Amino acid sequence: MVKIVVDNHKCTGCGTCVDTCPVGVYEIKDGKSVPVKPEECLVCRACEVQCPENAIQVIE
Repeated sequence: MVKIVVDNHKCTGCGTCVDTCPVGVYEIKDGKSVPVKPEECLVCRACEVQCPENAIQVIE
C-alpha cells in the first residue's frame, strides 16, 4: 500500500491536490489537505507535481 505524507507546516489548504487527484484521495479538513482514501491512490504523482508548496510526498 502506498503512503501519502502531507507536511502540515507547508500545506496552505489551497485544494490543488483535491482538484488534481483523479480518484479523490484528498479532502480539505480544518484548512489542510488530508488523504482520506490513500488506498485509492494510483501513484500517478499528480498531487506531488501540482502542489505549489511541495507539501505532498507519495511513498511506494
